[in-house]
Amino acid sequence: MTTDFINPGTSARTISFADHLANSETFEELYREGMGLVEETAAYLDGEGRTESKSLSRTASLTYATESMRLTTRLMQLASWLLLQRAVKEGEMTVEQAGNEKNKVRLDKLSTSRGGPGWDELPEKLRELIDRSLRLQERIAHLNRMLFDQKQAVEQATQGNPLSHHLDRINQAFGPGGIN
Repeated sequence: MTTDFINPGTSARTISFADHLANSETFEELYREGMGLVEETAAYLDGEGRTESKSLSRTASLTYATESMRLTTRLMQLASWLLLQRAVKEGEMTVEQAGNEKNKVRLDKLSTSRGGPGWDELPEKLRELIDRSLRLQERIAHLNRMLFDQKQAVEQATQGNPLSHHLDRINQAFGPGGIN
């Protein structure tokens, strides 16, 4: 299947990794994992985590508050990315719209201070949720970079093709579908 990637009006045609990803079982698994982690974390922080945090030392309590906020922020960013990809898949947004919104999602800036003061006192479940969220963040950031690299390659190929103008005119002459 060929599809226009990024610029529907251009003659650049490529198999879109973004289309393939959003329609794959791999994405569905990633989506379920990400959204499941959001739900699991929310349930933990509202229940067992709240109870466990009350017995922590002052230093660990401050670390717990900081890390739980970082965890929540990280998961909301990851969920936003996943929801954007799903919206494209479902036809609720165009690739361009998702690209504009994706710029608001921060994937590489979300860190944690594992090993800092009070870290070892944090409940094991919180540390496990943080580790899982960091692994998910790495995977999504990697996919995001792959999507961005493909977008750049297509844009560069379009700009560098001396026949682009002529191919665009031929596409326009043959109607809305153009030629494939």
